[in-house]
Amino acid sequence: MLTASSTRQTSALARFRRGCVIPAHPLALDADRQLDERRQRALTRYYLASGAGGIAVGVHTTQFAIHDPKVGLLAPVLELAAETAAGSDAILVAGACGDTAQAVAEAELAASLGYHMVLLPPYAPLDEDALVQRARAVGEVLPVIGFYLQPAVGGRELSRGFWARLAALESVVGIKVAPFDRYRTLDVLHGVCAVGRNGDLALYTGNDDHILADLVAPHRVMVDGRAVEVEFVGGLLGQWAVWANTAVTLLDDARRARAGDDAALRRLLTLDGHLTDANAAIFDAANGYHGCIPGIHEVLRRQGLLAGRWCLDPAEELSPGQMAELDRVHRAYPHLRDDDFVAEHLDTWLS
Repeated sequence: MLTASSTRQTSALARFRRGCVIPAHPLALDADRQLDERRQRALTRYYLASGAGGIAVGVHTTQFAIHDPKVGLLAPVLELAAETAAGSDAILVAGACGDTAQAVAEAELAASLGYHMVLLPPYAPLDEDALVQRARAVGEVLPVIGFYLQPAVGGRELSRGFWARLAALESVVGIKVAPFDRYRTLDVLHGVCAVGRNGDLALYTGNDDHILADLVAPHRVMVDGRAVEVEFVGGLLGQWAVWANTAVTLLDDARRARAGDDAALRRLLTLDGHLTDANAAIFDAANGYHGCIPGIHEVLRRQGLLAGRWCLDPAEELSPGQMAELDRVHRAYPHLRDDDFVAEHLDTWLS
């Protein structure tokens, strides 16, 4: 007999497999670097009002430091997002970190709060065998989204064989592909297709430097001499923590492009360069992504969603020259911004 909880989980998984926009949720802090609950709720409301299909909380954009028990913010932040999203059909994704014991405990916390799945980044001390076992253990609690996190922000290079083994786990329902590297992106595609999961395992682009091309390109992988098609169904992105309303429109256009709309395809291939240029400023690509989280915060601050750029680590600030780059892309790409949409609803979200 299906319970209400299992029905919601099944529905969330079906929506996740169809594909949607899932912003990586930032952490709203006040000037004392304490949780600003009012603005944290406002961010969640913004993403849901934008038409995002879900939110990812406790991930890199939320600042991995919240997983430190001394910081003590993981449970409050996960709970706040779940409460704010209650009554919606949002897919709730929780980031889980650390070794197997920690990741399982965090998955159990997320499950108790009504989250639907866990995004599982790599953990440096574990080899590939241990990472697969860790994913299997977490998958006994909640469905798992694998995560190819780029090395510049704490990830590591993983083999094509690893992705095949991970994809072979029944509890793995998706992969966020975010190595910012075309060779490594292909490793994931080949791994998924090699074990026949290209039909039911959802690929989400996290390649903030190549978002629209990932979403519109026909990916054909050769497996045992035959071509196997696989596609990115959506994005789970730090870039989509800003301009989320536009992101929803872009994903809709990408679907039309994949369905044969040549005008949409041509338009998006041009916009891919615009979005990548904007991302380079926001994510501080010129400085090894040091200012990526403050860059996201600065865009949200300009819109009034955040009061400041504060991060848990006082040293985490914009890099020299990054503000000028943000000014430049703000002027250059008004068609990517959703400032009018935010201005129209901001008071309601902050209430």
